[in-house]
Amino acid sequence: MFESLGAQRLVALFVAGWLLFNFPLLQLWDRDLTVFGIPLFPAALFLAWGAVIAALGWIAERGLDGERDAGAGKAPSPAPGDGPQS
Repeated sequence: MFESLGAQRLVALFVAGWLLFNFPLLQLWDRDLTVFGIPLFPAALFLAWGAVIAALGWIAERGLDGERDAGAGKAPSPAPGDGPQS
């Protein structure tokens, strides 16, 4: 079903995000502490949310197959019939 590496990474990211934003782990951040004047709980939520979005962007930019184009640095090959006219 999820044969490509990129699809597997997306599923793993979904599961990690689901676990990260679920009750037992959220309770770890519910303390009366501040980080640069911001309460710990909203700061941790914002940073975790940003990390999930950054990971999603990284996976999306790599493509679902997990590999870059092999010919990214090469010039495109001409289409048939685009050669010099005789």
